[in-house]
Amino acid sequence: MRTVRDDSGSVYLLVKQSGDSCKVRDPETGEESYRESDELEPASGESALATTARAVPEPARRVLTATPNERALGLLVELRERGPHSVRHLLDATDLCESDLLGVLTEFRAAGLVEETRVLGERGYATTDRADDGLALLTGERDR
Repeated sequence: MRTVRDDSGSVYLLVKQSGDSCKVRDPETGEESYRESDELEPASGESALATTARAVPEPARRVLTATPNERALGLLVELRERGPHSVRHLLDATDLCESDLLGVLTEFRAAGLVEETRVLGERGYATTDRADDGLALLTGERDR
């Protein structure tokens, strides 16, 4: 399986190539169609597996790829459901040590899932809309 793109820039997974035609699959919808081989070119630098992952909506992919373990996922859910929280509260309320907590929060900030805020005059964190959307998709909630 390879990733290809057409003249308009749309990305597909090459399922089968036979002579002058190719069977391709849209990674987001799963719809398969036939295209002329000369309409497609290899999408260099894009893994077919990464392209396949596009079947998962982007906000959910962002949460999944930025969350290294269940503790981190629990922290993100806690911030979404009951946050924002101060760093002091998170240290007291979770089983994460300071370096682990700040490491996870740094990763979440880099992924655009949390943002720094003030909580009762102290430094704290809240989830972003991107995290809220991704978690809503993962938990089956659509109207958050």
